Amino acid sequence: MSRMRFFNRFWIRNEGGPGRYRLSIFAKFLIVLALLFLSVLGMYGYSNRQAQKVVQEQLRSAVLSELSFFANRMDSVMESLSLYPVILSYDPHIRDYMDGAGEAALNPLRAQARIQEKLSLQSASGSWTNDLTVVLPQQREVLSSNIYANGTAVWNWDSPLRREWTYEEDLSRGYPTGTFLRETAEPSTAGTAREADAVFQVRFPVEALRDLLDLYRKNEWSDPFLFRNGQEMIAGSASDRMKAEAIRKSLGSIEGDQGQRTVKVAGETYIVSYVRSAQLGWYLADYVPLQRILSPTSSVRNWFYAAAAALVLIGLASALLLYRNVQIPLQKTIRGVRRMSSGDFSSRIDYRANNEFDDLIGPYNEMAGKIQVLIEDVYTEKLRSREATLKQLQSQINPHFLYNSLFFIANSAMMEDRDSVIAMAENLADYYRYSTRLEHQLAPLREELELVRSYLTIHNLRMERLQYSIQVPEEMLDVEVPRLLLQPLVENSIVHGIEPRLEGGCITIQGKMVDGWCFLSVADNGTGSNEEGLSRLRRQLQEPMSDEIGCGTWNVHQRLRYQFGEESGLELHPTPGGGLTAVLSWRNDSSVRLKKGGGET
Repeated sequence: MSRMRFFNRFWIRNEGGPGRYRLSIFAKFLIVLALLFLSVLGMYGYSNRQAQKVVQEQLRSAVLSELSFFANRMDSVMESLSLYPVILSYDPHIRDYMDGAGEAALNPLRAQARIQEKLSLQSASGSWTNDLTVVLPQQREVLSSNIYANGTAVWNWDSPLRREWTYEEDLSRGYPTGTFLRETAEPSTAGTAREADAVFQVRFPVEALRDLLDLYRKNEWSDPFLFRNGQEMIAGSASDRMKAEAIRKSLGSIEGDQGQRTVKVAGETYIVSYVRSAQLGWYLADYVPLQRILSPTSSVRNWFYAAAAALVLIGLASALLLYRNVQIPLQKTIRGVRRMSSGDFSSRIDYRANNEFDDLIGPYNEMAGKIQVLIEDVYTEKLRSREATLKQLQSQINPHFLYNSLFFIANSAMMEDRDSVIAMAENLADYYRYSTRLEHQLAPLREELELVRSYLTIHNLRMERLQYSIQVPEEMLDVEVPRLLLQPLVENSIVHGIEPRLEGGCITIQGKMVDGWCFLSVADNGTGSNEEGLSRLRRQLQEPMSDEIGCGTWNVHQRLRYQFGEESGLELHPTPGGGLTAVLSWRNDSSVRLKKGGGET
């Protein structure tokens, strides 16, 4: 209904015929307003996207350039540090000490002191804190600017020489400290310290890099860090390590000397720039939150949207005036006419337009009232007639059944068969007590089965060649169904299937519940029906009610569909081995609490 009302606000049916519509005045006004707004919005959206694109490109270029400059500065410092071992290898005092000549031959302790002094002075001349070490494998001596390593002969003599900057933990101070080191050997062909005459090592702590990263951090957005696959990340002292680590993981495996990627972490988008250090082989990365950088353009965009919203409100106010004074009265009138044309003669147009439309709405309501008075009596009488017909069908009882039952009682009384008379009278009383109660249209399936059991017992007393079986699960017995639903089907099975057979027959009633659906079948092994007759019966179930159609099965089928919906109803099938099976199916939408348990036979 809501969709139809929405449709009727914008479309008016032409008088030329069904299926032809034209736009209403209100719809045309809204379309013009929407086109104007969308064109302005589209042009601004395009220009805003282009501006953001330019800002992003400039931002990416600036960040990458600054990061490259910072990486070059860092590499230049490390390159100067890497020259320290080369300078030491040419120092004459160190050469004399290696060869055991000059002062080293006369006073070795003084020569060691001079070398340590030179190492300390050379180390202090660097811009970063560093340690310089000279290792003499032949003499098993280690001379270093680091007082913790100086003079000790503890060295990993068989480890390969680290000719490139290598990260490792320094334990010389008694606690692990991350450091980078690089070594030069003499001769240069030596692979390990044991094979060399001398090893010159320079080492600096990662704190120097952290200080440099803190220096590079320009504002709260920037947060540079160093990383390498398989190594622990190096970040500044004020860095948000959790966020930096999350961004590092989102980058995955990267290649190349430099580049940029856009990643999303914790719902926020970042532009990540990275440059590979030529000296370390590590990547220097920095990230910038995209939304914060674009906040000025976003602010301008929001102001534009606010102005556009104000314009839209003004346009909507104009549309509202048009809708209030023209469209609503017109739509009310159209709906009233359509409801009357569909048969709802009690409908009225309950609306005051306070304009010329009142001169149309008032006379229309008077006309509708007069039409309702003219047809209400005929319509009400038709409903009463249909209800009376339905109740008559529901209470219809075969008079021959009553006559035969009374004759059986009379004959049994004359034969002084007291038990048969009592059994017939009791079952006949139960049967008529239930079938003549029409105040309630629904009854539990349990009561319907009791009625059928009484009905079958009566026939069994009369025929003495009728057998029956009732197998319905306990969980179906409390399901409510229309009254007298099974009796017409059982009666058809007896009259048309069992009575024509001299040897009698058997009627089986079975029930089951599957996926919220209830199925109840009445099967007999009687004479049955051929395919043509069965097709005719199925066709008659779908035809309107008439005097020519048997009311029993038709009544059952129609009441099921009326009570439970169009998908419910009665189906007829041939019984294997002969006979006919009537299957009732309906969806169980009641609130009856189902109970687990067995059945009844």
